[in-house]
Amino acid sequence: MNTNDTEIAWSILQKAGYSRTLELQKADVVLLVTCSIREKAEQTIWNRLKHLTASKKRIQKHKRSLTIGVLGCMAERLKSELLDQEKLVDVLAGPDAYRDLPRLLSLAHGGQRASNVLLSLEETYADVIPVHQTLEGHSAFVSIMRGCDNMCSYCIVPFTRGRERSRPMSSIVEEVRMLSDQGVKEITLLGQNVNSYRDLSKLQFSCSERNTQLSRGFQSVYRTKQGGLRFADLLDRVSLINPNMRIRFTSPHPKDFPDEVLQLIQERSNICKHLHLPAQSGSSRILHAMRRGYTREAYLELVENIRKIIPGVSLSSDFIAGFCSETEEDHQQTISLLKEVGYNIGFFFTYSMRKKTHAYHRLEDNVPAPVKKRRLEELISVFREKATKVNMTLIGNTQLVLVEGKSKRSSEELCGRNDGNVKVIFPKTNLPVQPEKTQMACITPGDYVLVKITSANSQSLRGHALNHSSLNDRKTA
Repeated sequence: MNTNDTEIAWSILQKAGYSRTLELQKADVVLLVTCSIREKAEQTIWNRLKHLTASKKRIQKHKRSLTIGVLGCMAERLKSELLDQEKLVDVLAGPDAYRDLPRLLSLAHGGQRASNVLLSLEETYADVIPVHQTLEGHSAFVSIMRGCDNMCSYCIVPFTRGRERSRPMSSIVEEVRMLSDQGVKEITLLGQNVNSYRDLSKLQFSCSERNTQLSRGFQSVYRTKQGGLRFADLLDRVSLINPNMRIRFTSPHPKDFPDEVLQLIQERSNICKHLHLPAQSGSSRILHAMRRGYTREAYLELVENIRKIIPGVSLSSDFIAGFCSETEEDHQQTISLLKEVGYNIGFFFTYSMRKKTHAYHRLEDNVPAPVKKRRLEELISVFREKATKVNMTLIGNTQLVLVEGKSKRSSEELCGRNDGNVKVIFPKTNLPVQPEKTQMACITPGDYVLVKITSANSQSLRGHALNHSSLNDRKTA
């Protein structure tokens, strides 16, 4: 989301006459796009600001000026600390104030500290075409909604990014079509809870919508929107634009997973068979304290239903170690959930209390830091052991890989991701253009290649490439 926000802000600044440099020594303005979800993310920005402030003082000695700005969630959350107490920044712009950046920078150039952190109930930047900084031109993020209404007790997002609102489907389709025309091979639809997407400008309605998930043991702390075009409608439209362009999306919330979405994923070869299904905890008691809207049992029933409709689906998840009042028994239930589900990919964090959240006002952050750290390490260890076994089931299979570029560890190897979003590493070589053809071609980022998997661990797969391919003639074994 921060990448997408950067691309939106850059589009606005470009139209205002700014040009971009990657060299600090040549910059007149430095803008940091920030996140406030975890304390570690904020501390990284504080450290970077102190470094920039030192650079600013050195630059001023040479009769040059440097304007420093903070954009995004941290700007909204820490306005007074950034502007008044620490005096480290000249410009603050919240997630809904990027259109105001040219004015704010103009004020800063005149010697004033300038800020706009007002949240909007309507801003989606639907008419702003982001300047996509795609990785070697083959992948891009497309925002479909902003904000969140879920109000999970640990989460700062509703307070830093505002209430949930969806971007009109027509503008999303237009952007995806434009990216397709530019040769982009993969897009990721972005939202805090993509499954709750609603284009309410369209008068479509089903009176049976709301009860589908509630009957499975899922709840919502807010009143579900009714009518309009839903996420399944959007996914359907987007996947038809280019059958040879992969479609991913993140993040969904488990409470909003209708069978209609799952069946569409199974039917369309270009919608990746990978779902991010954030669990956060394996304890129903902790899930209730987190206000997640489901129990352990409901989550496992959803996993079973997903695997029934999408055989071979790849699952990833988020987990928080040491949430308020988490006991050793709660922790063990999370460990058992990891073992029972068997995720391909996992993201793990220790809990950090955030101001303004429900937990900050109503709960106590009473799990000691050493205990949080130990539990985090145990979760990661169990995940890696199970993920290794899950990924090893792919040995001997042929996976379609979208090439991203050189491997980090060797310039003689390439890496990319398979349909399940698992990293695949293989030696660089020239390949037949098609199976059983003598014509050879080198592999470049953005190519689809078939890779025979020969080994696996918890983080990646390894193999050797067979030939160039595409989604249209996709072959897996």
